[in-house]
Amino acid sequence: MSAIQAAAQAPSDEKHRAMITMSVMLATVLQTLDSTIANVALPHMQGSLSASQDSITWVLTSYIVAAAIATPLTGTLCARFGRKRVFLWSVAGFTIASALCGMAQSLSEIVVARLFQGICGAALVPLSQATMLDINPPHKHGSAMAVFGMGVMVGPILGPSLGGWLTDSYNWRWVFYINLPIGLIALLGIAAYLREPPPVKVEKFDSLGFVTLGLAIGLLQLLLDRGEQQDWLSSPEIWMEMLGAIICFAYFVVHTWTTHAHSFFNRALLRDRNFNTGVIYIFVVGIILYATRALLPPMLQSLFGYPAILTGLVTAPSGAGTMLAMLFVGRLVGRVDVRLLLGFGFAATAFSLYQMAGYTTTLSPSDIVWPGVIQGFGLGFVFVPLTTITFSTLASHLRADGAAIYSLSRNIGSSIGISVVQTLLTQNTQINHASLAQHVSPYASLGDGAADMFTRAYGASGLAALNAEITRQAAMIAYLDDFKLMMIMTIVVMPLLLLIRVKKRHAAEPEEIMHIAAD
Repeated sequence: MSAIQAAAQAPSDEKHRAMITMSVMLATVLQTLDSTIANVALPHMQGSLSASQDSITWVLTSYIVAAAIATPLTGTLCARFGRKRVFLWSVAGFTIASALCGMAQSLSEIVVARLFQGICGAALVPLSQATMLDINPPHKHGSAMAVFGMGVMVGPILGPSLGGWLTDSYNWRWVFYINLPIGLIALLGIAAYLREPPPVKVEKFDSLGFVTLGLAIGLLQLLLDRGEQQDWLSSPEIWMEMLGAIICFAYFVVHTWTTHAHSFFNRALLRDRNFNTGVIYIFVVGIILYATRALLPPMLQSLFGYPAILTGLVTAPSGAGTMLAMLFVGRLVGRVDVRLLLGFGFAATAFSLYQMAGYTTTLSPSDIVWPGVIQGFGLGFVFVPLTTITFSTLASHLRADGAAIYSLSRNIGSSIGISVVQTLLTQNTQINHASLAQHVSPYASLGDGAADMFTRAYGASGLAALNAEITRQAAMIAYLDDFKLMMIMTIVVMPLLLLIRVKKRHAAEPEEIMHIAAD
């Protein structure tokens, strides 16, 4: 990260600024689009790849985890090979990985391709941001970051509706194939117009810290993804993954605490209360944001029969709510106590989750749209103020390290959140089905003799239809339990706002904070 930020300040040829801007913004959209475009296609992938409901989410978590682990490598790779070369490799690798995702014939194939895609895509957003700063003079950095911010938001907003249309009109493979022309244009533009900035010197990269933390995160994610299928601690595989994660993390902690050289995690970060509180909050935000987006599309398509394109249309407005909020909150930061902005954002998010926890099996599209808009609006009031307050009291020389950990925490929260809610969904559906089935069977009927009536009138097919409805009701209850859990989590972390110290910033600081927020 430090290499990127240092290079962003280096002088650069500003010719072809428009073409470079278009090329790097296409690379940004390429990466951010894939954070949401695959969500609405998950049910279709599940059937095509013969995957279970909980294992199909590996398509999401593998990408997020790979990107999270690989992002801190960006600065070191740029210092060693040059920013332009790393940029070209990243775009080319991401495009090739997208083609491999589209051609996958099994769950294992697409998960491996998504891992490759996440590794290659990890550098795209930070490199795009650095390039935008590099090709614009300092007095235009604010405008450049506004353009960059719009590019970051376009992907998540466009993803659900575009993914739904591609899935309905063609098939789920096109949510990955769509990256090929975008990636090719970005690749040609970067190769033709982007110049290599002057080399910068970076501190030695902490390979041991990076490897041990990466292994710990990867093993933890594997444990969460495989636990339900392997019956958790009754499986030797789960025990090995759990012990491996603990040992690797212990090595990372001991190495970080005892090394005197520059380590992957700078211990000085622990002395800043605002930073530590902000890392906890962004972890929770990652859980809420991505878990909700992972839950809604399968629920709408499997329980309510929504086509993929309608699913995309009713879930996309949440991104529009976030963009709308960010237009307002940018003017309020510095004028209103940041803790009040954060409190409002989390309260709005909790209210939206309360509405989702009250869903019934007779939902209308507006019942999906408005809670999504409110949630997006609430999260929009969290992103910028949270980043601002997290880094407001952090020394400037620690901000590069802090930005890497901040981004890592958000991504890990996202991947863990998706795995946990999907595991709970599978478990609670089974538990609820067993509970409901106790009261509905050929031998013990409800008050109106429902099971007996179905059996006499329709035979085995009637009982199967009744069982399908019980499964649907059990799954609906399980979805509501997940929304309720996220609502409770949002409310529980709100008292941490009392730990935040508000520091009066100098006039030059907001723009610097803005750069970190975009990263």
